Amino acid sequence: MVLLVYFALPFVVFLGRTGSVPVVETLLQTTSRTAVRNSLLTAPVATAISTVFGVPLAYVLARKTFPGKRLVEALVVLPLVVPPVVGGAMLLSVVGRFTPIGAAAAQVGLPLTDSLVGIVLAQTFVAAPFVVITARAGFGSIDERLEQASRSLGCGPIATFRRVTLPLARRAIVAGVVLTFSRAIGEFGATMMVAYNPRTIPTRIWVDFIAGGIDAIVPLALALLAVTLVVVATVQRFAGVPTVVEQ
Repeated sequence: MVLLVYFALPFVVFLGRTGSVPVVETLLQTTSRTAVRNSLLTAPVATAISTVFGVPLAYVLARKTFPGKRLVEALVVLPLVVPPVVGGAMLLSVVGRFTPIGAAAAQVGLPLTDSLVGIVLAQTFVAAPFVVITARAGFGSIDERLEQASRSLGCGPIATFRRVTLPLARRAIVAGVVLTFSRAIGEFGATMMVAYNPRTIPTRIWVDFIAGGIDAIVPLALALLAVTLVVVATVQRFAGVPTVVEQ
């Protein structure tokens, strides 16, 4: 109960400040609209990339044994352990403008820093582990005999994965997708290091906070909260995914 009050009190007090702040007018400003647009463009892309590559990796980790598996598991968890700012610095050491990869990308007109691509790279780095870890737990909870039965009935490995494994792990996978999106759209530390410009909602919030304090960030903070809640509610409504607590 004490922890619930601790969670709820900041929300209640923060939302109580909305009455003295011109929320609509602030969100209609060009800087705010641009930040919202950038976040809504990049976070879904980062989530899609994380899902496309993360779900197969989760299945391999759940079902296969191979040399170096513990190292792979550690690498998956590492972005969650490393502070986001440090993670951003690590990314810069690979894709920065003066690195071989970053310089080559810039030459072909696709800069990997201070661009929407850079934002996606930062978001994917910090958010992808959520879908991998959650999906792996979902795959691990499936009785392997169900997959073996499918194979014995003539289904190949891909067909078994698509018709048996994925539907059974669907709830865990979608829950991981929700967590990944929520983490991606709220990412600040790594994004600030890799792509401080163009602004996303979190980086715009930081700029506004420096300039005007807490009241100045209320509109965009509400927008960020609203987007996250709408996505979570929509996924739960149409995918039948329980809340994290229910899982």
